Amino acid sequence: MRASASVLHLDLDAFFASVEQRDKPSLAGRPVVVGGVGGRGVVATASYEARALGVHSAMGTGQARHLAPHAAYLATRFEAYRESSRIVMALLGELSPLVEPLSIDEAFVDLAAGGRDTSPEALAALVEGLRREITERTEGLHASVGVGSSKFIAKLASESAKPDGSRIIAPGREPDFIAPMSVRAIPGIGPATTEKLSRLGIRTVAELREASPRELVRELGRAVGEYVHGIAFAQDDRPVAPRGEAKSISVEDTFEQDITESAAVAEVIAADARLVAVRLARAGLFARTVTVKARMADFSTVSRSRTLLGATDHPERIAAVAQGLAGAIDPRGGVRLLGVGVSNFTQAAQEELFEVDDAEPAAGRLVRHDEAAPSVTVRHPEAGFPPGMDVEHDEWGRGWVWGSGHGIVTVRFEHRGGPVGPVRSLRADDPLLHRAGLLPLAAAVPEDDEDDGHGPGWARRMRDLGAARVPSEDARPSPGESARTVHN
Repeated sequence: MRASASVLHLDLDAFFASVEQRDKPSLAGRPVVVGGVGGRGVVATASYEARALGVHSAMGTGQARHLAPHAAYLATRFEAYRESSRIVMALLGELSPLVEPLSIDEAFVDLAAGGRDTSPEALAALVEGLRREITERTEGLHASVGVGSSKFIAKLASESAKPDGSRIIAPGREPDFIAPMSVRAIPGIGPATTEKLSRLGIRTVAELREASPRELVRELGRAVGEYVHGIAFAQDDRPVAPRGEAKSISVEDTFEQDITESAAVAEVIAADARLVAVRLARAGLFARTVTVKARMADFSTVSRSRTLLGATDHPERIAAVAQGLAGAIDPRGGVRLLGVGVSNFTQAAQEELFEVDDAEPAAGRLVRHDEAAPSVTVRHPEAGFPPGMDVEHDEWGRGWVWGSGHGIVTVRFEHRGGPVGPVRSLRADDPLLHRAGLLPLAAAVPEDDEDDGHGPGWARRMRDLGAARVPSEDARPSPGESARTVHN
């Protein structure tokens, strides 16, 4: 923990959904759900209007439609999300050479490394200036910002300020700030550890502080026990450091009792595949390889992978491949751990012209990607027009797909910055209807320049306001236990 509040955490509010509401005037103030739009799809992000109806990330789209039947359900547009993300990351790069992106919409910044004034008045001006500049350059997006003496405190501060707010925790105030919070607020404490602490009568951080370190070590193990006792007093010395590119994303479940039924394996695999797809979406990546891992009762490990003919972020596709791979696992002897992972990333979708039916034969034979497919799914013409896609019509102009089916594509003809537009239903094979590229943002950062850490002058303006000092040109997880572990 630092002597000054010099760690900043920024999180773009309901990022994917907010981009869609910004770019589609008719969706402003309406519930919007972004993610898989099919019956087996998974919610990647829900707008705050949809969250008020009970919809949340990683929820099945079918359940979301039940809770919010009148919401707009849109497929992801990662090119649009990456464009706004590059703008925000470039702004953070003006603050400091040390920016640690956690995902496409979230990052830590080391303000001390950027030579920033961390006095209370200067921090308040800097944070509000940053939030205003983000809204201006992204043409309407909002961010929640937290500042504290550590990454732990900064992240909790931004979470407490959501949506569209900021909070600065002054040095020395950290223990009071976290005392009333649930122990689940501590990174690394998941359902299993929460249950163990609950049995000890510990539910809040304040109660965790009062626990005996020896008792915590006895119940949780040395590493976890010492960790949770220390962080309950806000002890966190993790540095802000740029992260290397993720090589894989995975979710694993460890069971208190071995599972022995194929139906239970399938249920866990389906849930883990959904969570992996959400993490993949938040990272703005597409995966070519899907892996299933199982640790058996005798501690032997079984791992099966399949490389697709394209790259995907579709949760239903990942789940189908994972279920196929899981067909090779015989659970009758007991399964201690199950996991689903994706790897071999690209930043662009690569559609598979043909999709193999991933259902496994009864004997559990793996279907290799280079084997003859038992069945082939042929895409319908309107499958090329998922809801939310940018399109252009030679007569009606620019718009976006509201929905499609039975050879018809319904389009609302409107665009960012314009008025709410009319809706027209067109034939899917209408020769005047085309896919459209992004409508560029005025402050867009070229992809090749997104790592240079410099924007077009915001830091200079902040200096002129006296909120920060611009550095010279040459100035340049914690342990835990959970029933479910997410890796990347």
